[in-house]
Amino acid sequence: MSHQHEHTGRNLAITVILNGIITISQFVGGIISGSLALISDAIHNLSDVVSVILAYVAHRIGLRPQSQKSTFGYKRAEILAAFINAISLIAISVYLIVEAGKRFLNPKEVDYIWMLGLGILGFLVNGLSVFILHDNKEENLNIRAAYLHLIGDALTSLAVIAGAACIWLFQVYWIDPLVTILISIYILVHTFKILKESVGILMQFAPAEIDQKELIAVLQDIPEIKSVHHVHLWQLADHQVYFEAHLVLCENLPVSESHAITQKAKQLLSSRFGIYHTTFQYEYSLCENCVC
Repeated sequence: MSHQHEHTGRNLAITVILNGIITISQFVGGIISGSLALISDAIHNLSDVVSVILAYVAHRIGLRPQSQKSTFGYKRAEILAAFINAISLIAISVYLIVEAGKRFLNPKEVDYIWMLGLGILGFLVNGLSVFILHDNKEENLNIRAAYLHLIGDALTSLAVIAGAACIWLFQVYWIDPLVTILISIYILVHTFKILKESVGILMQFAPAEIDQKELIAVLQDIPEIKSVHHVHLWQLADHQVYFEAHLVLCENLPVSESHAITQKAKQLLSSRFGIYHTTFQYEYSLCENCVC
């Protein structure tokens, strides 16, 4: 596992360097050529440099062991990084849409040679970054957010290339702000999912893929369990689901016999729902149909 984390950290560091190079190149080229699409792609790449740095730092923090002060460890650092990345991308996208609207009203001539050349360079560099992070993308929400950033960069570079070709062949300069708006809309759509997931985890919502009623029914199918209440289901990180509940027993069993019920319940929750962190409190009541 430590080798896997080291490999992920190295890949994140490489993508930071690659995106830093293309960001500087596109900023300079965008200013020289007058292309808003190229500048928007550069800003997008800059946000990716920041996002991948955040992802790397959060990845390193997330590896720290739990302590007396942080009893759950530091895995939430990666979720927080994903949330910050999503917010920053949404803000940048809205800004670029506003700037593109102004450019529609006052179109400017664009040097398509710079736009085309740097669009191709951006596509190659971002494509390489996507390839480098491909094997790590399912590790957690943090890495997946960085990976989606890079895919978005590769696709936006393609849009810049297409825009430059249109300006070159047809002299339609309004294509530059149009490409900017398309890039921004693409970013908004794909970022919203990351934002929604990260907010859900930070707010300790129950995982969307787990049906709580089905989960309770599975526990109540255990013969020794009469009912289940005081249920809490949440995610510490995107692959760490926690569950706690009060289990009302059918019989007044000694503590030593509750261990077998605990093991049975743990096995059911892990196999059916992928829940490996559980806490149960046992109860027994002599009253029938009473409100306790």
